[in-house]
Amino acid sequence: MIGKIYTCAVIGINGIIIEVEIDISNGLPGFTIVGLPDAAIRESKERVRTSIKNSGYEYPLKRVTVNLAPADIKKEGPCYDLPIAIGLLYASGQIDCIEIDEYLFLGELSLDGKVKPVNGVLCMVSDAAKKGFKKAIVPFKNATEAAIIRDIEIYPVSTLKETVEMLEGISSVEPYSISEDRIMRLSGSCEDFCDIKGQESAKRALEIAAAGGHNVLMIGPPGSGKTMLARRLPGILPDMTFDEAVEVTKIYSITGDLGSGSGLISSRPFRSPHHTISAISLVGGGRVPRPGEISLAHYGVLFLDELPEFQRDALEVLRQPMEDGRVSISRVSAALTFPSVFMLIASMNPCPCGFFNDPVKECTCTPTAIKKYLSKISGPLLDRIDIHIEVSPVKYSELEDDGSTERSSTIKGRVNRARGVQLERYKNEDIFCNAQLKASMIKKYCKVGNDGKRILRKAFESLGLSARAYNKVLKIARTIADLEGRNEISRDDIGEAVQYRSMDRKYWER
Repeated sequence: MIGKIYTCAVIGINGIIIEVEIDISNGLPGFTIVGLPDAAIRESKERVRTSIKNSGYEYPLKRVTVNLAPADIKKEGPCYDLPIAIGLLYASGQIDCIEIDEYLFLGELSLDGKVKPVNGVLCMVSDAAKKGFKKAIVPFKNATEAAIIRDIEIYPVSTLKETVEMLEGISSVEPYSISEDRIMRLSGSCEDFCDIKGQESAKRALEIAAAGGHNVLMIGPPGSGKTMLARRLPGILPDMTFDEAVEVTKIYSITGDLGSGSGLISSRPFRSPHHTISAISLVGGGRVPRPGEISLAHYGVLFLDELPEFQRDALEVLRQPMEDGRVSISRVSAALTFPSVFMLIASMNPCPCGFFNDPVKECTCTPTAIKKYLSKISGPLLDRIDIHIEVSPVKYSELEDDGSTERSSTIKGRVNRARGVQLERYKNEDIFCNAQLKASMIKKYCKVGNDGKRILRKAFESLGLSARAYNKVLKIARTIADLEGRNEISRDDIGEAVQYRSMDRKYWER
């Protein structure tokens, strides 16, 4: 007899339905799995056999062949254990359920018959719902994650025996659901901008960056507050939409970083990899491609502290994802695309000792050492960072000042209003913020008066701006105007935007 059970595989961040076909025939006892299984799936025959016996069912002592179709797609992971076991019991006549082909089965089996959680459940259930499946049986610990998808009934199970009894109607398992207020969870409280003393110009720059989705480079001596500023940026970023939250949660579900019993990630990610990270870990890859740090920072912040200390090849691979908002990875086993729409926030010292241009402390670095240190950041990468700011040392009077400073919630209110303006403006475009403006859209949405054009012309000639830097100045000016509630870009907006590109000559063009 042949039994057919449905499960799902994950390709990139998308699911693909897999048919698990089981044939039981006469002959020498054996268990063969075909259809490009990896080692974890090939080993599942031992887990399935033992789990069936320890759950009180009979393992057929016949020739068993399992086919995972389509056969040209590489399958990996232990999520096929439960569908294979259910298919075996169904093909051997131990399960009587005429509606078995209406279910999607996901789960790993332990030797005692317990159903263990697996990675990527959200991606798989989402694809199943799009393909018309109305019911899914998932491990109990994956139930909250799966219940995010509203178009499919989720049945959480803890053991193989419980699954079989539910299918036969011996016992009932109620569909799992979560309320709207529980479906969105926060990843933790954000640190507040009110903790930062002084640095008003840096705070202003980060507010503009948050409002328009711009990348930022901060240069300053040790202890000036660069890391503190960066870590408080998520607290002023606009709230994620439901679709954005689902896409981010899918990525964390694939990598296994979502956590047991977790719902939707509703706060924007903040990733801060160490400077020893490799290029593959940063952008993704491996023998079987997996998302890297830039994808884990999707719709959030990627913070690179001590930028020149990163390997040059790791930094250079950021250039294309920063422009395209996605990263494509080709391997022998697969060619996958992962989303990577992130804000890059980078910080660095002005020289190896950290005190070049410091008003008090003397720099001990030679001009050659400073030039070598700064040359670790390539011109093309620097050109892709919209805002360049200098973070000066904090004065004693600012540290002692007990006056109340602006809280993150207040700044976030202004950022949300500016983002709302941008969402309305670009509702007919495939973009959501000013930083995503394409070159063809600049003229339409970033109109500048004659006074502003004169400032732009002078800045372009004196600072030696590239065409990309020219467009970025206009995008920043557009964001400043949005924060101020202006439809038109004024000369003051252009002047402030130019300041965020004028620091290059001080360090890189001396």
